[in-house]
Amino acid sequence: MRSFTFGTPSMVDLQTFLQILWTGLATATYGVLLAAAFSLVLKVVKVWNFAQAGMMGIAFYTMYLTLYRFGWPAPLGIAAGLAVTIAAALAMEVFGLQTFRRRNSPPLTYFIFTLVVSEFMQYLLAMLFGTEPVSLSRNLMSPSMIVGGIVISHWDIRAMCTAVVVMGALYVVLNRTRQGQFMVAVADNPHLSRLYGINVRSVYALTFVIASALVCAGMYLFGTRASMVPNTPLEMMLFAVIAALLGGMGNVFGAAVAAMFLALLRAFSILVIPSAWQGLILYALLFITILAFPQGVKLRRPAFLRKKAPQSV
Repeated sequence: MRSFTFGTPSMVDLQTFLQILWTGLATATYGVLLAAAFSLVLKVVKVWNFAQAGMMGIAFYTMYLTLYRFGWPAPLGIAAGLAVTIAAALAMEVFGLQTFRRRNSPPLTYFIFTLVVSEFMQYLLAMLFGTEPVSLSRNLMSPSMIVGGIVISHWDIRAMCTAVVVMGALYVVLNRTRQGQFMVAVADNPHLSRLYGINVRSVYALTFVIASALVCAGMYLFGTRASMVPNTPLEMMLFAVIAALLGGMGNVFGAAVAAMFLALLRAFSILVIPSAWQGLILYALLFITILAFPQGVKLRRPAFLRKKAPQSV
């Protein structure tokens, strides 16, 4: 692959472009899942859940403990990570957020609480597991094959299939099930939902269960490709927050699309700036998004997809 220097315009051949595109799409998979989890909680529970960084750390290190140290098979290790993450998320909901709701606490209280939970989990995980980088795979070099001049690893295919299946399942749950309809109703108006007999507490709990599944899947994909230290989830949360803002407040699939866009933008940025400065792009986008797109980027649907209003007789 041709090398590029900062500030020097270079021509990019088609093969290089396609390779960066493929790699960017593959690495976007765990970002899509994490952004969807953050946006789902924001949509239904109406909380900027920065505690998700703590849940990400819990999921990762539980899987690390069971897969790497105990030698469990991957399905059991993933199930253990999911169970512990769900338990932690529900504990936060029951003993934390529900308490604030009973007290009619201001939104700032929720924000500070989730941020404190995230910081606490970071220090707790550092104390338990140390600060050395660890991964969920003994060998991060996945077997690869070359298709049309593009290097495609087995991890790329596995990650893309996992993301498509999980996001597809999320779409079915939200749009084709009774519980999904309850979640949408609570997201629109929790007080009116109670009048219609919907158990809002159980809907909040279900939201955290689904978000935990998305987090666990995302962290497994990330952990089998890269190494992590306890404060890595806090850095990854910035990506999810920007995607949630850019995709629209509470727009779960809009956040997923935005996460894919951000991942591709970061992948192609290597052509113009060194990789060490790629984090600057995220902060710049966060700044621009807050100022220019506070409600997210709204794309207009094509005319043939818009529903026609019924004509009055």
